[in-house]
Amino acid sequence: MSAKMYTSPRWTLGLAIVAIAVAQLIRVAGQDQASAGSDRISIVMLTSQQDHDRQMHVLKISGFPPGPDAYQAATYDEATATPFPGLPDPLVMNDGTKVTTAARWTKRRVEIKEFFDREVYGRVPAKMPTVKWEVVSSDRGLPMGGGFFGAAPQQISDIPVITKQLVGHVDNSLYPAITVNIGLTVVTPANASGPVPIVMQFGGGGPNPMPANNTPNPCPPPPNFAARAGGAGRAGGAGTAPAARGPAGPNWQAQLLQKGWGYAMLNTSSIQADSGCGLTVGIIGLMNKGQPRNMDGWGSLRALAWGADRAMDYFETDKAVDAKRVGVEGHSRWGKATLVTMAYDERFAIGYVSSSGEGGAKLHRRKFGEVIENLNGTSEYHWMAGNFMKYGGRWDTLPVDSHELIAMVAPRPLFLSAGSGPLTNADGSYQLMTADDPRCQTNRGPCATQPVNIMDAWVDAKGTFMAGVGADPVYRLLGKKGLGTTEFPKMETGLMDGDLTFRQHAGPHTDAPNWAVFIEFADREFQLKK
Repeated sequence: MSAKMYTSPRWTLGLAIVAIAVAQLIRVAGQDQASAGSDRISIVMLTSQQDHDRQMHVLKISGFPPGPDAYQAATYDEATATPFPGLPDPLVMNDGTKVTTAARWTKRRVEIKEFFDREVYGRVPAKMPTVKWEVVSSDRGLPMGGGFFGAAPQQISDIPVITKQLVGHVDNSLYPAITVNIGLTVVTPANASGPVPIVMQFGGGGPNPMPANNTPNPCPPPPNFAARAGGAGRAGGAGTAPAARGPAGPNWQAQLLQKGWGYAMLNTSSIQADSGCGLTVGIIGLMNKGQPRNMDGWGSLRALAWGADRAMDYFETDKAVDAKRVGVEGHSRWGKATLVTMAYDERFAIGYVSSSGEGGAKLHRRKFGEVIENLNGTSEYHWMAGNFMKYGGRWDTLPVDSHELIAMVAPRPLFLSAGSGPLTNADGSYQLMTADDPRCQTNRGPCATQPVNIMDAWVDAKGTFMAGVGADPVYRLLGKKGLGTTEFPKMETGLMDGDLTFRQHAGPHTDAPNWAVFIEFADREFQLKK
């Protein structure tokens, strides 16, 4: 991809006008600070577009190539998918020295982490506040799930459990104008004879309702917006029936309980809002005292990983949980958060990274599905550090790639997964719509270039596999088995006999089909930790 920046006079003028307006907002906030004292700095209220343009202005970026369209067949052209075949070598130090020992890898890992901190996910502030966990309720009964948008929760298993609803109160003495309370649900078998392994999923959890929060909301919901219930519903399934996320059968919680394990659900929105306008509140806003972040400041994915770290702090105190056998799972954007968590907190024993795509396990240098330019848009830029915007249209200048994030997890076990690509004809070509196809949406371009169903192609299963291949040498250096091959496996053929594993299921954007595969993998690994 060319490094040329695509721009226009209208875009440049518009960006300049917005930058002036945003600068004025921030200047007014600074005047409030001078008059009111540091404990009463006004929270800067920016829209996602305003904050996005502020970052562009700070970075002196006038534009970058548009991201590809998810619903165009050209987005999934394997023939043009590898414009930059060379990847940074995880086993070569910055000074060119080769890494040949585990001790040397420890030093190399620090170098790689610095690149991810500065350029990709952002830095966590040096002095973070304490989190005091409160068990709001602890009830014995049957496990319940669902309960979205006011629907009644449904029983998911006949195994008795202890369900704890917790709130993690973040010390906000640094800036009392912002309150952060983290929601967490922990479910363990009621009749267990001792502490059990658990798997924590990103998404939803905690008591319903959560404690009142008077922090101003820079992202007011649209009129008549119905808030999702925040209790023990299924993490990651907001607003969708379970059947829409995968085949019928026991869901992931029921499968874990059948193994004698427990599960936990971490409420992501209680840690950090999933929007650019929310960057001045939540844990990021608290640490920045309500002001816009610096360009190497952390984005929401790194904030969610910090929240997972704090959940692990709690697990280490809960006598019902075997804290040495705690796994973490996330799907889609939460799959990205899962991989970041595994890379940064070595206490998590195993990870299940589902359909994480760009910003997760997919190679940044691969032109297939979602790419850096998509993440640089106003709806997703907040996931990453501000500096990540610099690499739109300049993928080859990024000092790291996703295989090195996977390598940071080594030697711990990790499962990478994704679904299938667009539906194909017998000759392997993509099934495309006809002009009279009622499913065709003309705003997406000509019907003849729209795949009938993109399935999970957007996250690029092969790019995820290739990142695993790139991390393989680090696993082997540390005495573990990686993927063990450079050949992309057939659909539903798992590479599961190593510590770094991969499987592509036949189906759409869901984590459901691979849960049973992951649990079998985790069982093998957990047996080694007994």
